Amino acid sequence: MFEDSLVDSGNRLKTNSKKWMILTFGINAAIIAIMIILPLMYPEALPSLTNSAMLTAPPPPPPPPPPPPPAVVVKQIPHVSEIDQGLHAPTKIPEKIEMIKEEAAPPSSVGVAGMGGMTGGSVGGVLGGVLGSVGNAAPKVTAAPVKPVGPARISGGVMAGTIIEKTQPVYPPIARAAHVSGAVVLHAIIGKNGSIQNLQVISGPEMLRASALDAVQHWRYKPYLLNNEPTEVDTTITVNFNFGGN
Repeated sequence: MFEDSLVDSGNRLKTNSKKWMILTFGINAAIIAIMIILPLMYPEALPSLTNSAMLTAPPPPPPPPPPPPPAVVVKQIPHVSEIDQGLHAPTKIPEKIEMIKEEAAPPSSVGVAGMGGMTGGSVGGVLGGVLGSVGNAAPKVTAAPVKPVGPARISGGVMAGTIIEKTQPVYPPIARAAHVSGAVVLHAIIGKNGSIQNLQVISGPEMLRASALDAVQHWRYKPYLLNNEPTEVDTTITVNFNFGGN
């Protein structure tokens, strides 16, 4: 009886193990089929890195390097001067050298038609005696001296030595009381006869200008000669005012 129970249990174990093996194989096959089919049906479920790696095309190869520039060949041209072309050493010395003499040109005759018979005239009446007596020398041309335009610019020190009449300026009492002193510089145009034609103040104390103008207006100079001719002069005159005297 004990042996019968062992035999029955052994047959049951063998029958159950085969069923479990078949069931396990079917489940594994279903899982593998699902894992293969799902990515094909839903590709967006795949990881982004996998998709980008599968869809990104490889970069194109770099362009080939440019060809090297052609080499420049510089040709040296020999320089030949005109002297080298025109002057050459003779290869043979001639035995006889001929001398060529040029004939003198005939004398030219200058004159006026219709005046025949005069010395130096040509046939038909050409005046030549007058020019023949003068010779071939060119006439001398003397340039006339250029006259200056406008007054000549002369310094005040030079014109001070040509004063003929000089009126001393009066020291203004108001300037003396205010202890005002100094020099008044005037611009003057002196005529050909030596008189003052135009007078203007350049600089100086205001209290002393009127007195300087009144005095210098009556001054008289020697006529200034330029090329031995009297001419107008553009100059400056300085009048000094001091407490001790003018």
